[in-house]
Amino acid sequence: MGFKRFLFFCFAMLLVTSFQAQDQDSLRVMSFESFMALVKKGHPLSVQANLQEEFGDATVQGARGGFDPKAYSDVGQKYFKDTQYYSNIDAGVKIPTWFGLELMAGFEQNQGVFLNPESNVPSNGLWIGGVSMALGQGMFIDERRAALRGAQVYQESTLAERERLLNDLLFSAGEAYWDFFKAYNNLRIYQGALSLAQERFVGVKQSARLGDVPPIDTLEAGIQVQNRLLNLQQARLDFDNSALYLGVFLWADGMIPLELEDNTIPYLQNELTVSSAASFGQVQFLDQLVNHPELRLTNFKIEQLEIEQRWKREQLKPEINLKYQPLNERQIGENPIADYSVNNYTWGLEFNMPLFLRKERSALTLAGLKIREQELAFENKQANLQNKAQAALNMWNVTFEQISLYRRTVRDYEQLLAGERRKFETGESSLFLVNSRELSYINAQIKLVSLLAENQKAILKTNYALGILGR
Repeated sequence: MGFKRFLFFCFAMLLVTSFQAQDQDSLRVMSFESFMALVKKGHPLSVQANLQEEFGDATVQGARGGFDPKAYSDVGQKYFKDTQYYSNIDAGVKIPTWFGLELMAGFEQNQGVFLNPESNVPSNGLWIGGVSMALGQGMFIDERRAALRGAQVYQESTLAERERLLNDLLFSAGEAYWDFFKAYNNLRIYQGALSLAQERFVGVKQSARLGDVPPIDTLEAGIQVQNRLLNLQQARLDFDNSALYLGVFLWADGMIPLELEDNTIPYLQNELTVSSAASFGQVQFLDQLVNHPELRLTNFKIEQLEIEQRWKREQLKPEINLKYQPLNERQIGENPIADYSVNNYTWGLEFNMPLFLRKERSALTLAGLKIREQELAFENKQANLQNKAQAALNMWNVTFEQISLYRRTVRDYEQLLAGERRKFETGESSLFLVNSRELSYINAQIKLVSLLAENQKAILKTNYALGILGR
């Protein structure tokens, strides 16, 4: 053996030894469930998703402010050359209600030499109570009620938005985990393949010295070691990259990025439980699909647009506002309503209506078109999601059947390899045939790992298409 080949062989031995030493250390298996729980708890997008509910609460709180009681005060005075021309004081509180009524209570006191005659009141002032009511536009719904109802719908939609964000996040994280699973199990397969090639190289070299095999077999066995080492290095690179990407999803409190520990590994392929989608019935499938966050968000948009449409339709009515205010003279130290009389009051009626209503009719038409647009979007989304979910279910079932079949195929390849090795040991076979059987066995193992990963991804895609990952 040349010096360069000797160094190459030593490097391969050191590489395998380092991998085997890592296997002998206390490795920590990170299950798929625990990984997803960590992502859901600490990832910034998960924290952002949890903020959606707070956005909804704050929006409703702001809309309720339209019904907050409001205190008012209007004070105006004029003095000139030691003469009080007038002093007008008007103060009180107004209380809007959900039913379109506005209640008010206040106090008015006016005095002065040049006071406007209609502002004359008793010297102690007047207590004023009252109510105003919309008899036309705004009787059944007004801008404040429309804003509050729209905010309440938005509050409900924030829960669906939270599920949508988590659904997208957990799908990406889940795919990263199963890529990590695939890369690690492939690494173990190539590690074992290199060990076998090295053992065979040592044995063939010894047999060649004794004259049991031709020297050319030593060259072939050495080439196999080189090929297996290259495969192992690529597998190691794939595993390191997949682990690096998996760490992207690990955070603490949405602020501190975490690193995946070197001794962290996923499931081993023989530890993975594979299930069929046969138990996933059509009724359950449709029930889950109806509650998909994307569809619920579209429904909420339609509901908000219907509230807007209702308010636009209300604006086709004329504005007819009735106001009535009973009056009572203020008596110091006495019951403010002791001298109340139904004959003391003010009232007013306001009427307003555009003659052609072009602006209002246009707004109502646009509102109807927006609703139709969202209804069509809903139908399109529902069809797409149903197709994606059904395709994922089909992949789930097919990969489950393929795994059952290919596990048997792997065992068959293993038996063929064992038989070929026995024949080689007795001189009835060649190194070429042994390597060929071994390569077929390795490729079958790699294919099985790929099918296992595809099966788990199909389950993930099914849940993603049904929108249940974020629930």
